[in-house]
Amino acid sequence: MTMSSALPTSRAPARWQDFLQLLKPRVMSLVVFTAITGMVCADSPINPILGAIAILCIAVGAGASASLNMWFDADIDAKMRRTRGRPVPAGRVQGADALALGIVLSMFSIMLLGMTVNWLAAGLLAFTIVFYAVVYTMWLKRSTPQNIVIGGLAGALPPVIGWAAATGTVPLNAWLLCAIIFMWTPPHFWALSLYTSEDYEKAGVPMMPVVAGAKSTRKQILIYSLLFTPLCLVPAFTGLGGLTYLAVAAGGGLIFLILAWRVFKSRAGDAADPRQDDGLYDVKAAAKDARNLFAFSILYLTLLFATLLAEHLLDLPAFGGFQ
Repeated sequence: MTMSSALPTSRAPARWQDFLQLLKPRVMSLVVFTAITGMVCADSPINPILGAIAILCIAVGAGASASLNMWFDADIDAKMRRTRGRPVPAGRVQGADALALGIVLSMFSIMLLGMTVNWLAAGLLAFTIVFYAVVYTMWLKRSTPQNIVIGGLAGALPPVIGWAAATGTVPLNAWLLCAIIFMWTPPHFWALSLYTSEDYEKAGVPMMPVVAGAKSTRKQILIYSLLFTPLCLVPAFTGLGGLTYLAVAAGGGLIFLILAWRVFKSRAGDAADPRQDDGLYDVKAAAKDARNLFAFSILYLTLLFATLLAEHLLDLPAFGGFQ
């Protein structure tokens, strides 16, 4: 097993920006957003200070997972254009420092959440960190093309943790939020992998286009999209979402399916693009349909959770809702 310690060590002291980058702040922002949505959708009063602590712990836990991921995956990251500039493969941070940061932040976030909020939320956070850093990063990512499908559970759990922090329970609607993110993950990441498959192949990562080919991947994107979009309508019938949510889910879902169909009918991923640069959105014509689905999938998920968040916030007494 290749370890990041084989990479060159830093030649100069790491900057604080490098350690911040280890935490994957863009990913962390999505985690925080979905966790807040879960907490608010629970419709249960929570002390503002405890709520803030819970969100902080979830954010720190996500950052800890990212740091552990960057420590272990530094050898892979060094071979991929999209990730070779990360602090560890670039030599700005030593692997041992990334490992230590991940462990310390993991312990801090779990213990603080458990001691101040509740141990159910802390246990779910601990499970999420272990699942992402160990099960996904150390095992699934390097061993199966289903890595994204199974590993997607880690990214789907933050709203459940937020809900548990607010109520100490995890009812069906909390798991419904989890299921939406879980089913969103394969078409989202496989769309990306269709135009970055050359990188994954070079790094030896068995992403679906590398193992099963682009045609099979495009078919599976369509299948998952056909399962995902109806699932997004379900909250409107369980009391979790209202009419505004239903309209957003239905309209956005239709666009999602159209884009997925275009990917299915396209030739995205059939050939590597030697002109592609390090950006996620600069692709050749054949891959634009995959790029468009990848970009819209982020917008669609954001709109779904933002609508749920807005609907439940407007129902709070301070906003003139329930008295």
